[in-house]
Amino acid sequence: MKVTVIGIGQSLRGDDAAGLDAVRQWQDEYPVTASRPEVHAEASELPGLALIDLLNDTDAAVIVDAVKSSAEPGTIHRLNADDLSAFTPDAQSAHGWGVAETLQLGCQLYPSLKNLPIRLVGIEAEQMTVGSGLSPALSKAMLAVCDTIENEVQTLLCK
Repeated sequence: MKVTVIGIGQSLRGDDAAGLDAVRQWQDEYPVTASRPEVHAEASELPGLALIDLLNDTDAAVIVDAVKSSAEPGTIHRLNADDLSAFTPDAQSAHGWGVAETLQLGCQLYPSLKNLPIRLVGIEAEQMTVGSGLSPALSKAMLAVCDTIENEVQTLLCK
């Protein structure tokens, strides 16, 4: 089982960098898992449709990204592909094409993606101000996000 962990975000846009930072910190916090030959970690700024390419040659994926809803900043959302399919195509994304619509298109273009186990770890953003760093709420949540990523990776490796 090959598992790809993908951190998505914009490093210069406040909490939108949460996915990038979380995957890098997970690699530091869980080096044994992150260095396994069947685990590949990737940080991608603005992947858009290139997200589909990042899912090639993998058996499962954990995608980590900032999200915006009515939840408290720093809240960790754990979603699967079925949860993502409920997102509307007009959802706002700082990445051009959002994760949900990119995965929907990918499944239409590449039917094999429909069977790919994908988990999204969403980190509720507080602010996405250009030039600012992570908000205190997200900085405080990072260790819990790393634990969540580790749990998802371990679950997928056991399948």
